[in-house]
Amino acid sequence: MDRLFGLEILRSENFKMKHCLPAGFFLLLQITSSASENWPRFRGSNGDGRADFTIPPVWEKSSYRWSLEMKEEGHGSPSVWGELVFLNSSGNKGKTRKIICVHAKTGKIEWTRSYPSKNHKKHRFNSFASSTPAVDAKRVYSAWGHSNELKITAHNHSGKLVWERDLGGVTGGHGFAVSPIVFEDLVIIPNDQEKGGGAHYGLDSSTGETVWKVPRGSKRLTYSTPCVFSPKNGNPELIFTNWWLGFTSLEPKTGKQLWELSVFGRPHSERAISSPIVAGDLVMGVCGFTTLDKHLVAIRPASASMDGKAREIWRMEETMPHIPTPLLTKNRLILWADNGVITCLRPDTGEKIWKARVEGVKDTFFGSPVLAGKTIFCVSAYGQVVAIEDRDDFKQLGVTDLGEVCRSTPALANGDLYLRTGKRLICIKGT
Repeated sequence: MDRLFGLEILRSENFKMKHCLPAGFFLLLQITSSASENWPRFRGSNGDGRADFTIPPVWEKSSYRWSLEMKEEGHGSPSVWGELVFLNSSGNKGKTRKIICVHAKTGKIEWTRSYPSKNHKKHRFNSFASSTPAVDAKRVYSAWGHSNELKITAHNHSGKLVWERDLGGVTGGHGFAVSPIVFEDLVIIPNDQEKGGGAHYGLDSSTGETVWKVPRGSKRLTYSTPCVFSPKNGNPELIFTNWWLGFTSLEPKTGKQLWELSVFGRPHSERAISSPIVAGDLVMGVCGFTTLDKHLVAIRPASASMDGKAREIWRMEETMPHIPTPLLTKNRLILWADNGVITCLRPDTGEKIWKARVEGVKDTFFGSPVLAGKTIFCVSAYGQVVAIEDRDDFKQLGVTDLGEVCRSTPALANGDLYLRTGKRLICIKGT
């Protein structure tokens, strides 16, 4: 935390320098200063899903730092800032929404805040709290939605409500599961809705006021979490994926559209659930339909292209994930499909290195893979934690059966792993 405090001083004392240095410089400072202690959004820093410490591949009783029983349901993943773990939850069959703060080292609940909400239609595998909160050095931001409201709240780390906004209803029969992100002093809220409509928002993180709003011509409710692309010789961009619109790039401070590239199939309805990731000068995005086509497309953003135009570089449409987000590990791209088939590719070309099915697990994977040191973890829908080694051939290290529903993605911070199951929030000690 000392480094984070020092960073705040640096920002305060050199405020004027902010206007003469590229925005990407400050984003880089934020990412590098907090990479090991914090997991500030779905899948960590910029959604890359990686940490440089080691977690045991198979968990015994001695592996647990703590286990906290959860009284309310939810499939959203935890976020971590310093010694605090944040989680969205719900109770009373969706009529109560709750933000929970837990001490990262002890598992003790530090505070909870509850607000009234509304029961609504959802997919049978969804929950009333499937969104992951975003967090920065000052506040935690949570999103909740149904047909009549899209409620965003900001609490400080002590649990005081700083602001609350209602951005209107959310159209879509599968229920809400959108996760916000923080970019510098903005909270980014993606909101592609069913049958057109919806908008993306940039809210002032201190006040909740709308800095920009971008109406969207979406045709499907979208669950993917945006990422930030920072070209070598340019300014950072927000990258969103959507079935009908494809990849969209927005200027973070103004919401101005920089470019858009439609690359996904249109013969039948698809949905973007998996989140885009950055791989060098490429961005990867996944879209598809549960029982039909699924595509992973690698594009080069306009700001990284020689001719200044966004272009498709390669694609893969063979046993692709629909819900799990891809994972980049050095020069390997891991595609962990919902059915447990894993494909490993070279990220720059799409060249296949290996393809294998996880051993001893006949289950669906709704969570996304994460990398701790050289071990990749992914959790099945009924709580089987599969560990494989990050290498140029398939090697499964083990399976830990938690014996309960788990439809979330682990968080890696403070040298530990944090995982939300249907009944518990658990912490696994790093080695």
